[in-house]
Amino acid sequence: MVSADYIVGLTDGEGCFYVNVRDRNSRWTPKVETHFYIKLREDNKELLEEIKESFGCGAVYFQKENRPNHSPCYRFEINSQRDINNVLVPFFEKNPLHSPKKNDFEIFRKIVLMVQTGEHKTQTCLLKMRNLKMQMNGWARRMREIRTSGGNAK
Repeated sequence: MVSADYIVGLTDGEGCFYVNVRDRNSRWTPKVETHFYIKLREDNKELLEEIKESFGCGAVYFQKENRPNHSPCYRFEINSQRDINNVLVPFFEKNPLHSPKKNDFEIFRKIVLMVQTGEHKTQTCLLKMRNLKMQMNGWARRMREIRTSGGNAK
């Protein structure tokens, strides 16, 4: 098993807190999916298995890549609401992140709580969740915005 500090550092660099918000329409009821994953190169599968063992939940699976300049990889993912509520959120509350992903986790945690209490079933709350989601991973969007056609801004 790997240490909590190692998992925090790896999450700061390679982890992602992801939220998918689906609105109500004629065929579907409102649905909010929360996911946590760490994606690493194909030769790091054993490390992801150790992380899975440390959390005691989640799954490791192969992710084939067809995009240019991307290699096949493995992904460790937790997407069970029970495991996110009972394992993942308490882990990162006890072992805080250090990078801008700390803000992503705080927003993720708010959304998880809204789902846990059933608030996500209203249109008002879905809109609030969408707005919160737009604040996540903002640092990546800002990086793209400051790039010029010739590469990164000077």
